[in-house]
Amino acid sequence: MSDPSHPASTDADIVVVGAGLVGVTSALALARQGHRVLVLDTQEPGRGASYGNAGHMATEQVFPIADASILRSLPGMLMDPMGPLRLDWRYLPRALPWLSRLILNLRPQPFARSVAGIRALNERSLAAWQRLLASVGGAHLLKADGSLLVYEKPESRHKLEALESRMREQQVPVERWEREAIQRAAPQLSDDLLGGLFFPGTGHVLDPWRVVTTLVEAARHQGVRFAQETVRSAQVVESGVRLVTNSRELRASRVLLACGAHSAPLTVQLTGKRVPLDTERGYHLMLPREQDRLPFAVTSLERRFIMTPMETGLRLAGTVEFAGLHAPPNMARAWQLHRLSRGLFKADLDAEGATPWMGFRPSLPDSLPVIDRLENGRVLLAFGHHHLGLTQSAITAELIASLAGGSASLTPASDLPPLDPYRLARFG
Repeated sequence: MSDPSHPASTDADIVVVGAGLVGVTSALALARQGHRVLVLDTQEPGRGASYGNAGHMATEQVFPIADASILRSLPGMLMDPMGPLRLDWRYLPRALPWLSRLILNLRPQPFARSVAGIRALNERSLAAWQRLLASVGGAHLLKADGSLLVYEKPESRHKLEALESRMREQQVPVERWEREAIQRAAPQLSDDLLGGLFFPGTGHVLDPWRVVTTLVEAARHQGVRFAQETVRSAQVVESGVRLVTNSRELRASRVLLACGAHSAPLTVQLTGKRVPLDTERGYHLMLPREQDRLPFAVTSLERRFIMTPMETGLRLAGTVEFAGLHAPPNMARAWQLHRLSRGLFKADLDAEGATPWMGFRPSLPDSLPVIDRLENGRVLLAFGHHHLGLTQSAITAELIASLAGGSASLTPASDLPPLDPYRLARFG
């Protein structure tokens, strides 16, 4: 006998397009509410940006991806192929509309709105992750033991002090550490480091890939189905949504777009609205022989990259490149991270067996994600988290579950941030 609440003509209550961390966490939350969920992705779950992220729960990063200094940095971004922030000159014509919007968002009022929106998600993110991982037997995968920002040059101290002041204004937990405190906590770091800021309200995961696979297994136990298919087109129809993949046609009551940097075309098809989505191409270098160098994630203020200890080694990450979705990766940028690490430790890091990686981080010019419900609830959106995808995915899943409705979720609605800052309509 068929279930009258699930018409035979639909393949799922909700199809999730995208099997990264945002898609998988949302799929699990939706299934726990009683929805039949199907997840589609061109790759196997977690193989996109979620696989290669820095592993840092960056709750302290409450400021947008750029500030007014980006205007002074543009010449260097175009000329230096190895710079920490790179804009491929061949991509500049495509990037100009996005950069123009970003510059407009540097004005005081929109900048303050962005900070408030990022902070509202970040200050709830670590607790959301702790709830989620505890619910799937994966609490051990998250180390909520803080992170450290270090500086080396005496002239950098005023930058550190200014950043500390800004963080305190935003009520970000922060501690000033001098050289001695750093040596006690991370004795393998160089004695030449002058000090830093410690952020006790942050943490890191032991392996982003293990986090994804643990959540996928939990989702499958909850009845979520996964299929490796590419969604070619999507449209809202009277009964819900119609999706055409590379292998079949699907019908569902609703769809959730959570396909990161690839979300813009389907958003237009489903809502008629264009979204100024671009991509930060992020690189990492994994050092398998360096599991025990650091007790927590460490970022260099001057060198502008992060080092995160994981169970499979030490991950160096943080470089950003704007070159679009189609240009081949420049893996020299990943290897550059090892050169940047020289001098930060008493003994240089061992790069034997190191592996480089590049992935696409979905970025919007106001540094806020899109989290929304449109078309009479038939279309749900969750994308554009830029380099905070790992950090914000668990709280995003709770917001999506609240938008979708169903049985009680892990989080009362009163504990969730208001959705207005993340609505698609903000782009007109």
